[in-house]
Amino acid sequence: MKTSTDTHVPLSGFPNYPEEEMLRRAVAFHDSLATRRSVRDFSDAPVPREIIEACIATASSAPSGANHQPWFFACVNSAEKKREIRDAAEAEEREFYSGRAGEDWLDALAPIGTDADKPYMEIAPWLICIFAQRRGGVQAGETRKNYYINESVGIATGMLMAACHQAGLATLVHTPNPMKFLNRICDRAETEKPFLILVAGYPADGAMVPKHALVKKPLEQIMGVL
Repeated sequence: MKTSTDTHVPLSGFPNYPEEEMLRRAVAFHDSLATRRSVRDFSDAPVPREIIEACIATASSAPSGANHQPWFFACVNSAEKKREIRDAAEAEEREFYSGRAGEDWLDALAPIGTDADKPYMEIAPWLICIFAQRRGGVQAGETRKNYYINESVGIATGMLMAACHQAGLATLVHTPNPMKFLNRICDRAETEKPFLILVAGYPADGAMVPKHALVKKPLEQIMGVL
């Protein structure tokens, strides 16, 4: 690949560890993230905006197609907005559980124990509504076509969840379908597609998680060396 000082700068700030330290850090990071759980029992204890902003900043450093960064994080903290989102989400969930979902899907969800009621959407202090932008660009006001949108937003979301966990926050991915109501509630353009809702806050005292969710595939089932 041809590069020039007009378009590129030297890589800086990249860590250089001995292999023993690399392994130690990789294992420590795994051990930390292995304690992450999808939580549905949230505390109503407030979380400072600065913590959420720091986690979003981490997500914003994710790679993206052509570096267009095709994401927007609408961070909802007001009780009124959270109630509105819960009402709209539960309306879609009732449709889902009463017939829209097939039997196979409901059977797969059964061990998790979920239903159409989502009280945590009002209890948790933050609902991070993530939008995927079809058009944009690096500079504000650009309307260029974005590329690899779902892949880019998915990577950023994963980094956001990891950042929240490292900060001591529990999270839950919620994906009511369809989610177009989020455009109206969050005042986002119709060209932006709701990607998911990330519920964030502290777990409630005595929070429970499904045993089913603790089962993780062993490395030999998910990895091969060629």
